[in-house]
Amino acid sequence: MPTPSPPATIDCEVYTPTALTRLVRDLLEDALPLVWIEGEISNFARPASGHLYFTLKDAGAQVRCAMFRPKAGWLRFRPADGMRVLARARVSLYEARGEFQLIIEALEEAGAGALQRQFDELKARLAAEGLFDAARKRALPRLPRRLGVITSPTGAAVRDVLSVLQRRYPLLEVDILPVPVQGKEAPPAIVAALAAAARAQHHDVLLLTRGGGSLEDLWAFNDEAVARAIRASPIPVVSAIGHETDFTIADFAADLRAPTPSAAAELIVPDRHDLMRTLGQQRARLGQWMQRRFEARSQHLDHLLARLQAQRPQARLARERERAQRLQLRLGVTMRHGLERHAATLA
Repeated sequence: MPTPSPPATIDCEVYTPTALTRLVRDLLEDALPLVWIEGEISNFARPASGHLYFTLKDAGAQVRCAMFRPKAGWLRFRPADGMRVLARARVSLYEARGEFQLIIEALEEAGAGALQRQFDELKARLAAEGLFDAARKRALPRLPRRLGVITSPTGAAVRDVLSVLQRRYPLLEVDILPVPVQGKEAPPAIVAALAAAARAQHHDVLLLTRGGGSLEDLWAFNDEAVARAIRASPIPVVSAIGHETDFTIADFAADLRAPTPSAAAELIVPDRHDLMRTLGQQRARLGQWMQRRFEARSQHLDHLLARLQAQRPQARLARERERAQRLQLRLGVTMRHGLERHAATLA
């Protein structure tokens, strides 16, 4: 059996596993001191130590994460598997296993989860102020003359609203107050439209509306400034944001919330056919009342005539006439005798 040859002399540096992992760790931490990463939590664990351990993953990869107790104590939500989060982290290497990992410095919900938390916090704060109290909500006029619709002039919502209004109550004057209904520019534009309508005082009712969408799409209507502008409006405000299952801060601040734009139009104006039917019923009741009054007056007049006839006024008048004639004759005789006596005295 041949004797194995001795290993060749190695001229480069030879690392131990510890030295290599430490070198890689240092390189990672120097090259990427802090990064932002978004992903889905899986394998979440919170041992008795108070540290948090989990994996962040997407469709193509995953990375182990650790968040130590001092940082974890500042969290404003409870992480859980399946939750999408945004993390600020230091890239590092767990030397004991030679595994790449992230040391989480800050963690917050991402996407719809983060927005939902912001929604809940703002809703609770404004409710505690009394901004949503029922006592502060105003009734809508029964027969509005002019409506201001604050919405996108090109969206499906405005078409639905105008169609329903034309069908139910064509006498209503409608002004479209155009605003963007999505994006960062939407909240200040909505606030400005509400303020302009308040200054003009042309409208009996204002309708704030847009079609459906995701929580992100509807986020402009969860703006605190929009809610306060609605509550400050001297004109009653109806909100109709999205679909029936969508609720926004604007809905809670408004004087009336409608589940859809079409439903809002139905709540704002009566149906002309119902009005005509009501008018016909009132006309019939008025006619019946007048007929009853006429019949009652006629019966009263008949009663008076009957009493008058029972007293035979013509015979009574004849007797009084004869009595007057007798008195006239007696008066004539008395006057003649008096004159004769007066003449005799003078003679």
